[in-house]
Amino acid sequence: MYVLDEPTTGLHMDDVDPLIGLLHRLVEGGRTVVVVVEHDLDVIARADWVVDLGPGAGHDGGRIVFEETPGELLGAETLTAQHLRAHVRTAAVA
Repeated sequence: MYVLDEPTTGLHMDDVDPLIGLLHRLVEGGRTVVVVVEHDLDVIARADWVVDLGPGAGHDGGRIVFEETPGELLGAETLTAQHLRAHVRTAAVA
């Protein structure tokens, strides 16, 4: 099992895609990969499962507000879902 905390922090955008590929290869090889915290929307969009905490940050957060696939997250009404929808729309136009 690999447990990663914010694995894309400090990475150049060109390095995120190869990292995602590596994580998927680990899973395909039978390993478990848990990313504890991630803010990169590309990583969230390509995850197998998302647990979103909220509804806000700090004292306003800390409760599970969503738990499902990224596709299901697109239809949710969490702050993360709102950002992910905008990100997916922008990526589709580009």
